[in-house]
Amino acid sequence: MSASFANKTEMQNLLFAELSKMFGKEVPLYDKSLLVNKACNQAVCALLRQKYRGFEISEAQLEKTSGERHGAIRIGKPEEYRWIAKYFAAFGLLPHNFYDMTNLGGKSQPVIATAFRSPLHPEHRVFTSLLMTDYFDPDTKRRIEALLAPREVFSARAKELTLKSEREGGLTWDDANALIREGTTRIFKWTGKARDHRLYQELSKAGFKIAADIACFEAHHLNHLTPNTFCMDLYTTAMKFCLAELSAEVFAERARHVLEFLWGFADPDYLKLHFRHLSAEEIARYSIQTIPESKVTALVQALLLRLQQPELALNKLKHSGFKDFTEGPPADTPVLLRQDSYKALTEPVRFQEADGSVIDTTHTARFGEIEQRFYATTPKGRARYDECLAQAEKLRGADPDLIKRDYAAYQQVYASCFASFPKTLGGLLEQGLVYGRYTATAKGVEAGRRQAIHSTDLGELVRHGYLQVEGLRYEDFLPFSAAGIFASNLGQYGTKSTAADKPVYTQRTLEEIMERSIIDPNVTYAGLHAESLLQAYGALGKLNDIPVEERNQWEQAVAAYRVTVGN
Repeated sequence: MSASFANKTEMQNLLFAELSKMFGKEVPLYDKSLLVNKACNQAVCALLRQKYRGFEISEAQLEKTSGERHGAIRIGKPEEYRWIAKYFAAFGLLPHNFYDMTNLGGKSQPVIATAFRSPLHPEHRVFTSLLMTDYFDPDTKRRIEALLAPREVFSARAKELTLKSEREGGLTWDDANALIREGTTRIFKWTGKARDHRLYQELSKAGFKIAADIACFEAHHLNHLTPNTFCMDLYTTAMKFCLAELSAEVFAERARHVLEFLWGFADPDYLKLHFRHLSAEEIARYSIQTIPESKVTALVQALLLRLQQPELALNKLKHSGFKDFTEGPPADTPVLLRQDSYKALTEPVRFQEADGSVIDTTHTARFGEIEQRFYATTPKGRARYDECLAQAEKLRGADPDLIKRDYAAYQQVYASCFASFPKTLGGLLEQGLVYGRYTATAKGVEAGRRQAIHSTDLGELVRHGYLQVEGLRYEDFLPFSAAGIFASNLGQYGTKSTAADKPVYTQRTLEEIMERSIIDPNVTYAGLHAESLLQAYGALGKLNDIPVEERNQWEQAVAAYRVTVGN
């Protein structure tokens, strides 16, 4: 890439910062929820300062660490999807994974999707859905496509800039800023304008609110923009308090319980995962301290005082409450990701009808998601997760009111379904359930030089201080969790195809629409894991002690990964 081109990672950061400003103006509750999250993240950092002597984080580091965003956007027609793929490519955001949301049983929706993110700098991502019109009966399909046909979301200028980036391999900063403005003023912007109120009502009543949201509006507005939290349960408890769903007493008790749990849970691997600016060497220098109960109580009271400030009286804003339960694994199982949200807002909408009449009504679709990311699972780990989740869903379905009757009992029952998962990174790695990145330490290199290392067991090498390891963070999505978020916000738990024969969608379906390949993130995770093993064993002088077949497998994984990321 030419030195005169804008750096694509910096372009990503600026795009999502501007989208966050845009979304905050459109949805005041979003801006306030960011303040709640900041207060909770600050409380977590205050706890960590108490536990780890030497831990510090500046305001700028806190903003950067908790400033990651994932957005969601719903596209109506294949042509628009091709353009959105080109638009994201200009920022180095490439399609990762194929999500068939039509095939999730009771939580199915009429969309397929991929997530656009950077393979190497995945701080930001956009879950991007496409409405599949052949999911519907012929008449509904025809009406949706006819309504979408004249829609032009991408301006001539936006198309010109995306094609220029594609042709030349990048953009100058003037052009990059212009392309970002296209996103915030047109492509992702909410207008509150729609068409064909009758179709909107029919789709909504039939259980297809997502289709109504996609088909009837004049642009594919940003559906949500998700921040990153250091402690999901602290945030959800704080939001429910600010929305007046919990009393101060209940908040204080739950927050105290969460912080006490976090005190034990936040080990050095938690620090590596959540605070990327910290090196393993820095963390190793921290000394662990005890904390009296009074300190936790003081932290809870300080957070409560902050949340009681007038600017965080979220109950005075228009809102629909907070989701009942968090999607994903329980708090003590650090795999994949946890997601939650405040429920979709009811917003004014104006329908401009074909006969010239105007209908002023409301629409409920945009919600406020939050996420906390953990370790990427291997195929073995993902299979175990899916088994545990199925059991948890079954138990939740057997007693859906438990969470309201006895929140603590619900958490205990849900967590019990994931008891087979180790609760530490070391345990997860030992069972081959997650991916890690290994590096040789100075001690290990020196011992290797003296031929003083007599084992190739990874766990033993880490325990002896010859290797250090960090878990690879999960950078993608869980379709079942996403469907759960959709369902709870729309008040509709799944749909059934009205086509005579339900269509089958594959990854190839979406790749042909985009005219580009979808990256399998497991190839990336496995490649990074294997590459680190080759380098680590090599640095210890132990690579030749690894069976040839195993080394070949690592080399093949690295080769596949390098093809994926293009180097």
